[in-house]
Amino acid sequence: MPGFIKPGKVAVVLQGRHAGKKAVVIKNFDEGNKAHPYPHAVVAGIERYPQKVTKSMGKTKIARRSTVKPFIKVINYNHIMPTRYTLELEGTKSLLTAETFKEPSQRKTAKKTIRKIFEDKYKAGKNKWFFTKLRF
Repeated sequence: MPGFIKPGKVAVVLQGRHAGKKAVVIKNFDEGNKAHPYPHAVVAGIERYPQKVTKSMGKTKIARRSTVKPFIKVINYNHIMPTRYTLELEGTKSLLTAETFKEPSQRKTAKKTIRKIFEDKYKAGKNKWFFTKLRF
């Protein structure tokens, strides 16, 4: 199976509710596991991208427009297209486990921490391409 889908790789989701959205691979399972017997990856992506900000806007408006809505999902390799970009997400590997997807409260806390990480990266001005919508 493909050996190029590694943690930190940015991919574009091709199928489903989040089709056309960018996501980062957190964990990859080349052989699959008992729950998902096919090659898949646990990804964290952006459901709603930050909006455009201009100089004339105030601080509160900029803060509101700079928010990111993330998603976490288990996706089959056939439904993601890896890109040449990588994005380092510190401490997320231990954050997302099999139990995270079973328990709604754990899923919610995981989303909050992913959101915080994404917003910090966005405000730092790093990885601009990841935080812009795909135009097609």
